[in-house]
Amino acid sequence: MPQPQKHLRTCNLCEAMCGIEITHDQGHILAIKGDPGDPLSKGHICPKAVALQDLHEDPDRLKYPLLKTPEGWEQISWENALNEVASRLRNIQAKHGNNAVGIYLGNPTIHNLGSMLTLMPFLSALGTSNRFSATSVDQLAPMLVAMKMFGNQLMIPIPDIDRTDMMICLGANPMASNGSLMTAPGFKNRVKALQDRGGKLIVIDPRLTETAKIADEHHFIRPGTDALLLMAMLHTLFRQDLVDTGRLTNHLQGINIVKNMVVGFTPQKVARITGMKAKDIRQLAINFAKAPSACFYGRMGASTQEFGTLTNWLITVFNTLTGNLDEPGGVMFTRPAVDLPGLANVSGNTGSFNSRKSRVRKYPEFGGEFPASTLADEMLTPGKGQIRAFVTSAGNPVLSLPNGRKVEKALQQLDFMVSVDFYLNETTRHAHIILPPTGPLEHGHYDLALNMMTVRNTAKYSSALYKPMPDTRHDWQIFNELTRRLQSHSPLKWAASEAQYLAIKKLGDEGMLDLALKAGPYGRQPEALSDMQKRMARFMYKRFPASGISALLDVSPYSRHTRGEQHNLSLKKLKQNPHGIDLGPLQPCLPERLGTQGKSINLVPKLFMKDIVRLQKRLERKTKPAPDSFALIGRRDVRSNNSWMHNSERLVKGKNRCTALLHPDDAKKLGINNGDNIIVSTRIGEIELPAQITEEIMPSVLCVPHGWGHQRTGTQLSVAEKHAGVSVNDITDDYSIDALTGVAAFNGQQVTVSTIKIEKNVVRLNDKRLASSSAS
Repeated sequence: MPQPQKHLRTCNLCEAMCGIEITHDQGHILAIKGDPGDPLSKGHICPKAVALQDLHEDPDRLKYPLLKTPEGWEQISWENALNEVASRLRNIQAKHGNNAVGIYLGNPTIHNLGSMLTLMPFLSALGTSNRFSATSVDQLAPMLVAMKMFGNQLMIPIPDIDRTDMMICLGANPMASNGSLMTAPGFKNRVKALQDRGGKLIVIDPRLTETAKIADEHHFIRPGTDALLLMAMLHTLFRQDLVDTGRLTNHLQGINIVKNMVVGFTPQKVARITGMKAKDIRQLAINFAKAPSACFYGRMGASTQEFGTLTNWLITVFNTLTGNLDEPGGVMFTRPAVDLPGLANVSGNTGSFNSRKSRVRKYPEFGGEFPASTLADEMLTPGKGQIRAFVTSAGNPVLSLPNGRKVEKALQQLDFMVSVDFYLNETTRHAHIILPPTGPLEHGHYDLALNMMTVRNTAKYSSALYKPMPDTRHDWQIFNELTRRLQSHSPLKWAASEAQYLAIKKLGDEGMLDLALKAGPYGRQPEALSDMQKRMARFMYKRFPASGISALLDVSPYSRHTRGEQHNLSLKKLKQNPHGIDLGPLQPCLPERLGTQGKSINLVPKLFMKDIVRLQKRLERKTKPAPDSFALIGRRDVRSNNSWMHNSERLVKGKNRCTALLHPDDAKKLGINNGDNIIVSTRIGEIELPAQITEEIMPSVLCVPHGWGHQRTGTQLSVAEKHAGVSVNDITDDYSIDALTGVAAFNGQQVTVSTIKIEKNVVRLNDKRLASSSAS
């Protein structure tokens, strides 16, 4: 009789990349547990991993193409679906121009190997400038800072938490996320190890988060004032003569400019605005600077706010001026097996900013994309370049973008829309055709993007647990087929595109990954090269470190930082080591790895310096908010990440998590009791949800989670509909932005809170008034 089997893989439902062990009996999943042999997660697992089974078995998950008809959704063949999509897109572009088609990529895209490998050819074939993604509702700020300071948008510093003596978390909750732009599964265990070796974790946040509860210190701070705090901490460094830039001193520009820049931002002045005491601000800076090693880390609360770019810039400057950049225990840079940052340096594709502006609001592009805060405007505003057709991939912008009702309105008036998605959700219900890819357990997995963010270099490949169902398609197959159909029909271009199509089809995602691993810094030594050629390559590497040849060698097995001959990575070797392979701790790599001219770091990019004037005005503002006015912040739950996870009963069961947290003093002023439904409103609308009164939130701050709002009709999310909640983005103002980038300021927006009023025979509910007769 067959015995249960074990399948090892990486959970791809969030950024943590936890190793899991799936016990199954002839394909039927019996249990999902943490894999203690995984070199990164070491057995840690969070509740989300069970959703892999729920997703695979979900009767609501789509498997075959759907066409919207007057009678409803109709299943059609892949050939007809792909031909129809390509034909509709081409016809609209032929009539209105390439930019008449827009595209939005959701964040699950980066968790998918096939999508990552085939999206660029698809985008090239699509040929539109109207590109949008979750980047501009998530991590654009730290990526822009990386581009301006290190010359490469992918060179994001990662906290070396496993070797640090002090860690400060600002606007981040890794206990719920296990790290974001810091892949650190088992964060609680890593903090315990930090504390056991005498180190400290300090959390600065408007809420006593799950992370704050295990920290050594927690400081409340008013939302949106993080940049002011950092200016005061930098002021303290110079005032106390604590600036120490270590071995990078000769590669830094602008230290004196920073010193002059922070003169007016004293802890005393900043304390009034931030809500933190001046003595605490000073002591934080002093303790950080004097620690043997320390890392300052900020995330969503620090990024998606009015001064998100400035905050991320100042965090990097603070880490640098305390000697904690590119040093063990500080913030460091990864060396992934497929070295995307290194390849970007070699190709020169290290990022772009403001090379063009969006049509309606004139927002700057970043990395070829416009801020998603203006997506709806580009659809609703007539004129040349108006988006008339739309492509979405693994995204739900109706729930994830600001002013979701406006986004909804914009989608309703499109000429054509296609979604690559396996759910009929709040966004894809507006599509004319849905192309569902296979599920996570039906294809192999390797994290190309997230390996750039890990706190330790590792590599791991997960084979598929299940064979795809008959006549289904992987993401890479969908994009490859669409790319072929969209390519130009000129003979020369057609021949090149056909060759590309055939190569991708033959190699598949596994074949492409194998080539990338072999050519990467831990890959196989080229056997065809003679010993003389190998010695010559190493000579060129050492003799001409700034040359293009040296840069190319740096992302190959000849990398001086990886000694690739000891690893000989290939897909075959990863399959032979299903737990994953440990490639070692993060290593210092500057200045060689910089993509800047002259291999130097500019501490004061002009773009950021110009915004100091706006920050100064914020410091001088003295307006006092009304008693019913609150600063809005979001929150993350360990059982949730993207909105589609709400269709897993195991992840949504229990007490209602879509509640508004507010302080007891505020509740008393407004006459609100715990559990009362309240109205939260802004200029664009209002939502109704239960109040949860707690001292874990700062006074005059309201906290509402994102990703809910499943009450809309026309979806096929049977579990989520029963736990609908409300979408906080129905009230987030799409004109409340970081002025530097156009990124939506989800955190720190002012909202008004009121109780539900019953006046005579009229009951106010959401944005409707339901009249009832006194007789009833």
